[in-house]
Amino acid sequence: MTYALWIVQGLLALLFAWAGGLKLVMPLDQLVGPGGMPALPGWFLRGIGVCEVLGAIGLILPGLLGIRPGLTPLAASGLVIIMVGATVITVQSGGIGLAMIPLVVGILAAFVAYGRWRLLPAPRSTLQHAS
Repeated sequence: MTYALWIVQGLLALLFAWAGGLKLVMPLDQLVGPGGMPALPGWFLRGIGVCEVLGAIGLILPGLLGIRPGLTPLAASGLVIIMVGATVITVQSGGIGLAMIPLVVGILAAFVAYGRWRLLPAPRSTLQHAS
């Protein structure tokens, strides 16, 4: 299970780093113009791009460095929220067929969130038990 989670985390991290990076570097007229995402302001798309890049980092670094591994399921949960929004917007503008892509990505992020949450080590008790 750990290997499956790491593989999915790595693929999602690459996907979100790429998608978020594009939202940060592309000119706004290409993002919101013809062929771009309809009815979303440029500042909102830039904010989503920042969240996607930070989510990609949050999927990998806590587990890789062993520092605050509880951040990984939080990052994955945040990406699930983004994918729910992407699915709804895609259904409204592009149809149900195109919405399958963000839906599947959201399900994979939910798999990581749930799997990493279930595999978290139990917190240590701060109380000392006297023998």
